Amino acid sequence: MKLLENKKALVTGSSRGIGKKITEMFLQNGAEVWGLCTKPSANKDALEKCAAENGTAFHEIYADASNAEQLSQIVKDALKEAGGFDVLVNNAGITKDGLSFHMKMEDWKKVLDVNLTGVFVTTQIVSNDMIHKKHGSIVNMTSIVGLHGGAGQVNYSASKAGLIGYTKSLAKEVGSRGVRVNAVAPGFIDTDMTQAVDEKIRENWISQIPLRRAGTVDDVAGAVLFLASDFSTYISGQVLGVDGGMGC
Repeated sequence: MKLLENKKALVTGSSRGIGKKITEMFLQNGAEVWGLCTKPSANKDALEKCAAENGTAFHEIYADASNAEQLSQIVKDALKEAGGFDVLVNNAGITKDGLSFHMKMEDWKKVLDVNLTGVFVTTQIVSNDMIHKKHGSIVNMTSIVGLHGGAGQVNYSASKAGLIGYTKSLAKEVGSRGVRVNAVAPGFIDTDMTQAVDEKIRENWISQIPLRRAGTVDDVAGAVLFLASDFSTYISGQVLGVDGGMGC
């Protein structure tokens, strides 16, 4: 059973890590996917092959998520090409960590521009089409630090906390039009970035997780797939923690 058979999806930040796995899982479940990233990715061929093997298609498109004008035009073009999207996953995000009293204004602004304003720009375009068709699922990628904060990440935490408020507010605006809006909040996920962390620090983090392991990109992508699919048709305005129990 393919959960997204004949659906069309836009996934931002599709080139690697969690975004790549979400895209791959969507393709395996029958969706035609438009993957938005900043430049041609090393995984483009693999995703196109995955699409072909599953009788669907993958389209890679490019925009700087911090450039609202450029992003807006690319999303509009993709929407027109697709004829509308059934699913939108706002996964694109960046970090520019540093203690707040040393943080440069450009690092604060860049993270907010990509992680929050970029979501607003993309979603405004896609959701406007969804509400006219009275159908759609939007999934926003927030973070456990958006719920609980993270030292050295005031910009990232603020952007992800803002995304939670955005998710809940938008869900109330578009729900009567048949559009659902939810968020996924990953905890400590095993990615290239976290693998670069000192082993002792990793062990300390994992010791604080009730399930006593790091999460995987499959764990996160599976949650996104659930919220995108018809298995969650009565779920909206929620934040689903994929954190091994860290947030409980």
